[in-house]
Amino acid sequence: MPGGNLRVRSPASSSWEAVQSRTFTKWVNARLSERTLGPLDDICTDFADGTALIQLLEIIGDASLGRFNRAPRMRIQKVENVNTALDFIRARKISLTNIGAEDIVDANRKLILGMIWIIILRFTIEDISEEGLSAMDGLLLWCQRKTAPYKNVRVRDFSHSWQSGLAFCALIHRHRPDLLDYHALDPRDARGNTARAFDVAERHLGIPRLLDVEDVCDAAKPDERSVMTYVAQYFHAFASLSKAETAGRRLAKFADVAQAAFDMQHDYEQRVRALIAAVRAQQDAWADAPAATAFAAARAQSQAFDAYKASTKRSWTHEKIELDALLGDIQVKRVTYNLAPFAPRAGLAPRDLDAAWAQLAAAEVRHRKAVNQSIRQSRDALQRRYGAEANAIQRVLNGIAHALAALSGDLDAQLATVTALIADTRPLDAALARLAQLEQLCAEANIDEHDYTVYAVADLAYDAEMTTKALQKKIRFIENQAAVRNLTNLTPAQLEEFEATFRHFDRDELNLLGDAEFRAALDSLGHSFSDDEFAVLFAQLACGADAISFEVYIRFLVELTEDQTTPEQLLQSFRVIAADKDYVTREDLRLSDLPPAAIACLLRDMPASDADPDGYDYLAYLRNVFQR
Repeated sequence: MPGGNLRVRSPASSSWEAVQSRTFTKWVNARLSERTLGPLDDICTDFADGTALIQLLEIIGDASLGRFNRAPRMRIQKVENVNTALDFIRARKISLTNIGAEDIVDANRKLILGMIWIIILRFTIEDISEEGLSAMDGLLLWCQRKTAPYKNVRVRDFSHSWQSGLAFCALIHRHRPDLLDYHALDPRDARGNTARAFDVAERHLGIPRLLDVEDVCDAAKPDERSVMTYVAQYFHAFASLSKAETAGRRLAKFADVAQAAFDMQHDYEQRVRALIAAVRAQQDAWADAPAATAFAAARAQSQAFDAYKASTKRSWTHEKIELDALLGDIQVKRVTYNLAPFAPRAGLAPRDLDAAWAQLAAAEVRHRKAVNQSIRQSRDALQRRYGAEANAIQRVLNGIAHALAALSGDLDAQLATVTALIADTRPLDAALARLAQLEQLCAEANIDEHDYTVYAVADLAYDAEMTTKALQKKIRFIENQAAVRNLTNLTPAQLEEFEATFRHFDRDELNLLGDAEFRAALDSLGHSFSDDEFAVLFAQLACGADAISFEVYIRFLVELTEDQTTPEQLLQSFRVIAADKDYVTREDLRLSDLPPAAIACLLRDMPASDADPDGYDYLAYLRNVFQR
């Protein structure tokens, strides 16, 4: 960062100043990197123009300090910048004693280090709490508790207690034993242990390397403030994991469900609003159209209306059926998760859409009648028969659509209702056949327009097909929800992921997965099998069929992901605790937080290991326990 004309670097007056300068500069650079700001060389000189200090405070204080001079050249501009920063610090009730803007502009190292230490205390250490103790005492207690089970580690302070490097390694191993093998460390290799801890923390935990190995291992007395600043990063890194697992698990369950419901509801309301607006715009266009006085003009209007029915109206019909199904899906999901029923906003409820749809149908009839009035009188009787049959079919379709949209109650009741609706669609094939015969008669009579209905055979057949698909889709949705409602050992997020994966690979929407689709679904979920393993697995699940159902799929995934007492899972657990050794020690079991009674039981039954006098042969133990 630029330091203006006062970028003069003065050496630290003592070794602790040098250590603090390096540590605090690295801490500041770690914060500045959150905004991809360039690193500082030395805070004691690079803070001189106030710009870097203001940017640091904006990041850690999560607030804007307002306008400031971003390229100060004169001393007065630098003093103004620094005063802006100091005013912000004092506004946060942070006490700064015996330091003014001129001290920072003049690069007073001791005062600047003291100020940065106060900032670190306020924004990094002050919020630490452990069993009623806060800040530095709380951080020390936390370190003591976490490292208590480890040999050769006794944390009493933030100076000498860390010189062997083992305390850093113990903190990492306690929370992430997969990152290093504490028991393989040499207590005499202080520099190696410290370097290893710093490297692991930086690469795997995102903890910036604020200290150098020599700052800890070679100093007669490591600087407490520097060590404390670095150790606080461990606390925040590990504490966030623990808090996030508890709080996040609770909130995520609800948030996932709430967000999914919100997305569906928002999508429903937006699409209903757009559909109603389009329907009303079409009615206004028809109302404003001049009446045709010539046959050619009437025929042109008729052809335009045919084009509307074949494209726009069909897309609207499809959208309305989809919206009815979507509303039903929303209510089913909310019932599944014990949420209150969804009530769309005023003007967007099903009755509002139905009213707009009825108005559209009426407008269509009026428009058609106005166009056809001059050419249909002699063929009125035939058109009446056709209209009655077509309207009857449409009433059946509308009744089914309304019933589908009004689905509510428990899943079994909804399944029974949809099954009954499917039965109601079966007579439609015969009715459509009769209507097709009437349409042929109209064609032979040179009648290609109808006054008493807007529903052609193709339209109704399309509506009937879409309605049948919607019912079949609803049946599959309810059956799938029923299959998962009692699977309480999975989180909603897991169930949502499993369902979404099934739907993605069930491309023909038959609620079945073939062998290739099933394997692709497992791969996408991170469960890979060899060709031979998968062949055996699919044969077992399909029971001779060429596909598996959703229920078989979801129950297999539940079995695959839930905890079971199997030799394979127990072997994997022993290997984790033993850090991949072929034997396990009493110390390994103790550090894994097993209850004392469980440790005593295992040590009583496991045979001694030939590889280590303190070890126990868990491989032989598992063979004996699961021998058939």
